[in-house]
Amino acid sequence: MLTGKVVVVTGAGNGVGAEIAKLAARYGAQVVVNDAGVSTAGEGRDPTVAKRMVAEIVAGGGKAIASVRDVADWDDAYGIIQDAIDAYGRVDAVINNAGVVRDAMFHKMTKEEFDFVDSVNLRGVFYVSRAAAPYFKEQKSGCYVHMTSTSGLIGNIGQVNYGATKMGVVGLSKCIAMDMNRYGVTTNVIAPFAWTRMVATVPETPENQRRLEMARRLKPEKIAPMVVALASDAGRNTTGQIFGVRNNEIFLFSQPRPIRSAHTAEGWTPETVVERVLASFQPSYTPLERSSDIFSWDPV
Repeated sequence: MLTGKVVVVTGAGNGVGAEIAKLAARYGAQVVVNDAGVSTAGEGRDPTVAKRMVAEIVAGGGKAIASVRDVADWDDAYGIIQDAIDAYGRVDAVINNAGVVRDAMFHKMTKEEFDFVDSVNLRGVFYVSRAAAPYFKEQKSGCYVHMTSTSGLIGNIGQVNYGATKMGVVGLSKCIAMDMNRYGVTTNVIAPFAWTRMVATVPETPENQRRLEMARRLKPEKIAPMVVALASDAGRNTTGQIFGVRNNEIFLFSQPRPIRSAHTAEGWTPETVVERVLASFQPSYTPLERSSDIFSWDPV
């Protein structure tokens, strides 16, 4: 399905990204394994992380090169795409999987904690995507797959920075879809449910115990088939969508649209808004639910 295609996967040294890179290679892609080798909090650098994954892919008969650049740096992001061009002469798909967490309750979150997560999870997605855009435009084809999270789509405690940036990725993808559709470029987001280094940082508190027990059953390799399908020619009719993958379940998420309305001929006052709008809308409000409240059943 991917024979002859060049696929860039960010954060591909471990977890979901590694499984995507390996499956893409098994389906014929020439893969750029990008990973700066940082911790889940974005600390340290280890260039051997990406190189180990490349060695594994090559040992399995696939084709891959390592790129140890940082997605959060504009020049490095362009360098990742240039690595693909230098090695293979083109780029066909960009899988924006790299991400970091720095969880904290909102009233304790620092500027640095917010800014750093934003630099990787949202700005990094824009930087790498933007670097590939001229090549996609020129060749009249291309595919973006970005990783979002139910922390943004639904909500989670202690993840204002993570949830905000992951929801930002949804808006980024939708607007890219509109701008690049005329050039045959697709872009979609996936909320992956998988046990990874990042999920393992969630504190093992009594209230998190069931959530973590369920999370340990979620395999990162289950995300990869959806990504390969979207990156293939057979996925070219799918763009601007929000998906979720949880083991053997695949979800299509709704997107925000008006569900109730109110109008008046004479205009609103604060008092009539309270009396006539807020009171009538309240039964339709979305409750403050966490991802685990919505996906409460055991994974299939």
